[in-house]
Amino acid sequence: MSANSLLTRFKYAKLLNQDQGGRRIILEGTISGKPALLLAERGAFDTNPVYLSALGRLMVHVQNLGDNDIYRWYLANSLPDNSADLPTPPDLKINLIYPCTDKHIKKYSFQKARFVTETPEIYSKYVRPYMQRGREEGRLNWVFNIIDGKSEQENVLYRSAEADSKDDYLLLPDLNWDRKTMGGLHLLALVTRRDIWSVRDLKKKDATWLRKLRSVIAQQVSGMYEGVETDMLKFYIHYQPTYYHFHIHVVHVDLDPTATQAVGKALGLDHIFSQLETMGGDDEAGMHEVELSYTVGEAGELWSDIYLPLKEGREPKI
Repeated sequence: MSANSLLTRFKYAKLLNQDQGGRRIILEGTISGKPALLLAERGAFDTNPVYLSALGRLMVHVQNLGDNDIYRWYLANSLPDNSADLPTPPDLKINLIYPCTDKHIKKYSFQKARFVTETPEIYSKYVRPYMQRGREEGRLNWVFNIIDGKSEQENVLYRSAEADSKDDYLLLPDLNWDRKTMGGLHLLALVTRRDIWSVRDLKKKDATWLRKLRSVIAQQVSGMYEGVETDMLKFYIHYQPTYYHFHIHVVHVDLDPTATQAVGKALGLDHIFSQLETMGGDDEAGMHEVELSYTVGEAGELWSDIYLPLKEGREPKI
């Protein structure tokens, strides 16, 4: 019996599981009355240059999910519809950066990684000025556009209105979430206050604020999505983050961990405010006083401008 014959005779009974952010499904059913399992996942992209050069023209039914400055997000089909009665669901989630810069190209190119340790001295002398340089170059304009209500408001899922404005936050879908698969739920909680650039700015006095913020966000997300309870959510932040404005990643516990949740990138929010609460010193003691280790790409500025010179015994120039 041919493989195609078996597949076409598969009779669906129920969905058993969905993982890898919705890219893999496991179906229970029967073939000729006998029980069968069908595991389907999206195949790898064809890297033949002929296919890649035509990729943009092959996409159909492109749906615009949003845009902000040079960033745009879409859903699309790489295959035509099977029929008018059974349209093919989108199988591509597309992010477009246009016009992009050399820094974008370096960020998304394959590169070797290094594991580095940032001491309080390295942070204050080199990394903090590096962060400030990026902010002064306008790299956060797109974030402030969202906070100020100037762009991407159709993507804001929730905007809080707390009694104290410094407690306010926005909820947005992460760019890699399809906004449908609950097991792949991935949101960003973007705080409106601008005095916290990264985890390094968190101090002992912020522990209560962080703990309350986590609780409020958990309750809000749980109320927004049926079947998602507060203990089905994980909270973490990145260090180094992609951009230097404090934001929290909120994901479903069933979301398969990738490099973005790995050691060397993600820090559990619960661990952070627990560390702050038990830290010695006064209220001004904080995360700027501890060592943090993380991975950096060799093509990135943190490696080329700071850690490579330090490794080679040279003085970094920021």
